[in-house]
Amino acid sequence: MKLRALIVDDEIHARENLKFLLSNYCPEIEVIGTASDIISAKEAIESLKPQVIFLDISMPSGTEGFDLLESLPEKKFQVVFVTAFKDYALRALNANAIHYLLKPVDIDDLKKAVKKLVSTSQLFNENHDQLQSYIRSLENLSHTMLSNSAISRITINHAKGFKIVDPNEFMYLEGEGNYTTIVFTDGSKYVDTKSVGVYEDLLDQRLFFRIHKSHIVNLNFIKEFINDEGHYVLMKDGAKLSVSRLRVNRFLELFKPGKKH
Repeated sequence: MKLRALIVDDEIHARENLKFLLSNYCPEIEVIGTASDIISAKEAIESLKPQVIFLDISMPSGTEGFDLLESLPEKKFQVVFVTAFKDYALRALNANAIHYLLKPVDIDDLKKAVKKLVSTSQLFNENHDQLQSYIRSLENLSHTMLSNSAISRITINHAKGFKIVDPNEFMYLEGEGNYTTIVFTDGSKYVDTKSVGVYEDLLDQRLFFRIHKSHIVNLNFIKEFINDEGHYVLMKDGAKLSVSRLRVNRFLELFKPGKKH
């Protein structure tokens, strides 16, 4: 069964191009309509009830897409944000585990996004709680973007769905390839599909520091620094983590007198 999709973009060539790509390269998607602004998009959502919305977030000021989401009482659909932004918007999208595509849309990226949409749709059908978590992620994202506030919640994927967390509860993170193990202050662990490099961009650099290519630590939970045949930090849970020789000087700068940590 195909997923019914609505395309929302104020540029006609962008709508038609994405419709062409979906129709020709993504048989899992049926494009049931397009819209050029908030009013027509809201009417289409209410009448067509799409399962997926491909939503531009630069039409034209960058907030209209989030205004649209905020105005909808129910969000029983997935969203793929289509954007030319490559900085703060992407950090917010990654923090909330929301699908996105960069303009100009690449066919391989589009296929990957559609594959995620299908698997996530199956997850929602099996577990209503995960749909509610996804909706909260959308609401967190809208709040962050509309208020231009700092990222205060991060959505992490795990084996059975999503979990929304406060990053202040991270003790340290360990990366391996495209996966990151997050160790929380209560001792629990989760494996997320975001790389540790993505987390380096997401987390507050006043609180977190990447001590090694594989590790980011919460400075509040460092118990001891050890300089003995290498450089290490001892975390409050007893973990001993290596500090890269190339990063040690910057790390030590954080603990000079007068520095807050």
